[in-house]
Amino acid sequence: MPDALQLLKTRRSVKPIELNGPGPSTAEVDTILTVASRVPDHGKLTPWRFIVFEGEARLAAGTAIAETFRADHPEASADQLEFERQRLARAPLVIAVVSRAAPHVKIPEWEQQLSAGAASMSLVFAAHALGYAANWITEWYAYDRRVLDKLGLLPNERIAAFVHIGTPVRPPEDRPRPPLEAIVTRYGR
Repeated sequence: MPDALQLLKTRRSVKPIELNGPGPSTAEVDTILTVASRVPDHGKLTPWRFIVFEGEARLAAGTAIAETFRADHPEASADQLEFERQRLARAPLVIAVVSRAAPHVKIPEWEQQLSAGAASMSLVFAAHALGYAANWITEWYAYDRRVLDKLGLLPNERIAAFVHIGTPVRPPEDRPRPPLEAIVTRYGR
């Protein structure tokens, strides 16, 4: 396993369309999910859960996405509908992080949502540590209640992330990062 700091410094997002097989094995998926579940969780509420989309299930979920798209766009072409159907089939594996944040007497919902975000980022880092690439994205269907219902989310649940995971077709390129002096202030100085 690479040095932890080097691992963190070399993580890059890879477009889902640029993620091929092989994807993680069942044991590796379990490792990724185990890592993702070890995030800060004030109050031990587990304000998130995971949905794994692999194999044909990616296209079954894509059918729900395409049906919803067609309802809103009856003029959509067959190519457009197929594009929507492929949304979760662009990479060998997609893991959805579902936020279950809810009112609580001590733990603000915002903190619970941040915990779901931490789980999402941990998924990305765990995939990277295992030699895969990943991309955390949300697109229109992550916010469409009809799609969420079809994917089995409860009324109080929302998508925090769709994390696409696979083997990159080429080494990922870095993008410019903000210089520290542009994003860091030191209190009292």
